[in-house]
Amino acid sequence: MKVYKFGGASVRDAAGVRNLEQIVRMTDGDLLVVVSAMGKTTNALERVVDALAAGQEEKALTQWVDIIDYHVAIMRALGLQPGADVRLQGEIPYDPAKPYDENYDQIVSLGEIMSTQIIAVYLLKQGLPVEWWNVPKLLRTDNTWREAKVDDNVSRSVIRSGWDRPQRPRIVVAQGFIGGTEDGRRTTLGREGSDYSAALFGNYLDAESVTIWKDVPGILNADPRIEQNTVLIPSLRYQDAVELSYSGAQVIHPKTIRPLENKRIPLFVKPFGNPSADGSCISADGVGPVNIPVYIWRKNQILITMRAKDFSFVLEESLHEIFDIIHNHRLKVSLIQSSAVTISVCVDNTRFVADAIDALRAHFNVTYNENLSLLTIRGTTPEILQRARDGKQILLSQTTRRTARLVVVETD
Repeated sequence: MKVYKFGGASVRDAAGVRNLEQIVRMTDGDLLVVVSAMGKTTNALERVVDALAAGQEEKALTQWVDIIDYHVAIMRALGLQPGADVRLQGEIPYDPAKPYDENYDQIVSLGEIMSTQIIAVYLLKQGLPVEWWNVPKLLRTDNTWREAKVDDNVSRSVIRSGWDRPQRPRIVVAQGFIGGTEDGRRTTLGREGSDYSAALFGNYLDAESVTIWKDVPGILNADPRIEQNTVLIPSLRYQDAVELSYSGAQVIHPKTIRPLENKRIPLFVKPFGNPSADGSCISADGVGPVNIPVYIWRKNQILITMRAKDFSFVLEESLHEIFDIIHNHRLKVSLIQSSAVTISVCVDNTRFVADAIDALRAHFNVTYNENLSLLTIRGTTPEILQRARDGKQILLSQTTRRTARLVVVETD
């Protein structure tokens, strides 16, 4: 069997859903299709959560109606009847007594539920043998809201049983990004977690391969929206893919590789607009290391610098305290630099940062810079590094023999 994962961009409208159908029709044998929320639905649902948390119920309801109308328009363009063929969520599942993150998971997870319901029914009406899976009842997680941890043993057993049962249709449509707790509450696996979901399904079902369908030709050496003259990387080893994703490469989710590497399942990244193209392949036999420069931009960063209040040696005496605070506030560290009396960390700018800085200030003198990007260049040379620096304000830099990392002030 094979696993296909389609991201939001690939199913943002009726034409995208029809294109998905054609790709599925090209594939023989058993197929599990993992689908993200349509278009920018996840972002829109996040705005609903934020509005509700701020007590702006009327604003939230308006945004919710816009989301439902968006899905209804796609359904009608596909020839489906809202309410008859697919019944979308009616009320917003918000409980003001619950924490923000729990409400986030109950609401934002609906994007995947709606997209897969629409796609499964559409494929079925086109004559394909299809079954819809409700993943929160199959993929068991804990209740670490927004970053749920998967229980592999339970999930594997349940999913394997569902897959192996007699007379299962050849094609299964399932959600990415989400799971569920033992008591039936929906969870999310972290942003871009649909790739991770696809990898887990591939591992549990001993897939022949996993393919991620994207709006790019495959894995490129840079983001084409930022860098010109990008180059396709046709083959990568698991190790190189992990390093690229950890540095911030957006093509694959950082957690995706391990479940596939454990069973030596190849991962293909292919363009949904040109299904016959080769794309890129990540495998144990991939060619590596990558022999062209790779540019990875990680946007929306904050650089936090801590200095001991009593001029003690920060690194020797306080490292564990700093990282306990960082861990407890769920910050994602992109870069670390230290001296005898200071430690600087570059982190993703999330809603947890302000509280983390307050906690750090109880023990250290803290300064920080916002509106930053982290540029990682793998395969750098002095000439490449100089060109990367030109015209930029650099707050911090690290270089090794082959890799350079620059914390850059954003200009737009």
